[in-house]
Amino acid sequence: MARRCGITGKGVLTGNNVSHANNKTRRRFLPNLQETSFFSDVLASSIQLRLTVNGIRTIEHNGGLDAFLLGTPNRKLPEEAQVLKRRIVRAQAKKAASAAA
Repeated sequence: MARRCGITGKGVLTGNNVSHANNKTRRRFLPNLQETSFFSDVLASSIQLRLTVNGIRTIEHNGGLDAFLLGTPNRKLPEEAQVLKRRIVRAQAKKAASAAA
């Protein structure tokens, strides 16, 4: 499982530990990833995602998972989020078609 946020795309960064004696050793800066689930109103189910805390706050600020994905252009979303967005758009179109019929 990749250490990458499914919404923001944030991943692992590298840098140096610098001691008092100015010795430099390589280290990794890991993103604060959390397993979380969001309820999708359109899909009527809970979606499990592995997101950074910043990504969770972004989704909640934008009014939920559906509103965030539908309001964000595809070029700003990682591939995993684009797949989820296509599922939501398809389900939304299916609901609209069944309501019109």
